[in-house]
Amino acid sequence: MVNISANALEELNTFFADKEKSPIRVFLAPGGCSGPRMALALDEPNENDEVVEQEGFKFIVEKDLYEKAKPISIDISAMGFTVDSALPLGGGDCSTSCGSGGCCG
Repeated sequence: MVNISANALEELNTFFADKEKSPIRVFLAPGGCSGPRMALALDEPNENDEVVEQEGFKFIVEKDLYEKAKPISIDISAMGFTVDSALPLGGGDCSTSCGSGGCCG
């Protein structure tokens, strides 16, 4: 299941207002010090993907990831789209370092 907030839906509708809607891939992106994170990108589905239609959009997720991550929730913040899921994602802690100051800087 993919849930999309009203604000995120409005932003997607605005983005695609003057163009054809493309499928939107939900994927696990590397996150450096913060650890991996769920992200979005425009893409085409393949045979290894689950395709979920929601609010007039097609969301595509690699099948194995989808089974581990569902339900997936998409929202928007001042920093852009946010994607939450059932995956236990988290970043490093003070025992890891990022740059010269470490994560606790």
